[in-house]
Amino acid sequence: MFRSVQHMIYDLIEWRSQILSGTLPQDELKELKKKVTAKIDYGNRILDLDLVVRDEDGNILDPEQTSTISLFRAHEIASKQVEERLLEEKSQKQNIDINRQAKFAATPSFALFVNLKNVVCKIGEDAEVLMSLYDPLESKFISENYLVRWSSSGLPKDIDRLHNLRAVFTDLGSKDLKREKISFVCQIVRVGRMELRDNNTRKLTSGLRRPFGVAGNCCV
Repeated sequence: MFRSVQHMIYDLIEWRSQILSGTLPQDELKELKKKVTAKIDYGNRILDLDLVVRDEDGNILDPEQTSTISLFRAHEIASKQVEERLLEEKSQKQNIDINRQAKFAATPSFALFVNLKNVVCKIGEDAEVLMSLYDPLESKFISENYLVRWSSSGLPKDIDRLHNLRAVFTDLGSKDLKREKISFVCQIVRVGRMELRDNNTRKLTSGLRRPFGVAGNCCV
């Protein structure tokens, strides 16, 4: 909804500039004004705002100067035009979705690009961040792990890869596309002491891998 309204506002700003420029011929100016009012009425409809009743030239009808019957008929015409526009938009969206599905179905394989920006998690020690694709319905991972070693200072262990932590999950075929759900799972493994609270230097251990956390997000 936000994106749709945003695009409509951009269109209205551009058309307003064209109208105020004073360079358009009368016939083009008239058509552009009709386009502007149609866009405004359509935007009001999808935002559940009041429908503005207009005349043939797009001017707002004055209820003090217009009969009740004329207002009612103008309201019927305006409502019909907006509903037709909604059906047209819905049909176009369905066609786009069908074309997109057909395109994916015809593609032998596809890939998922991942760009790791940061790990916002208070761990206290070094950690390993593992990212993979998971099918929750079959309860199994369907990809290998993308591994990033994270230091206790909050930066990658390989500092040369800072801001360049990218991976591509490839060879995802039509079988994967047909799955009802695919989740992107991130696992965090703490690497260090047996217990974080262990401050006894005599018992201090290091290099032990312990599960720390897991998170997931549905991507399909």
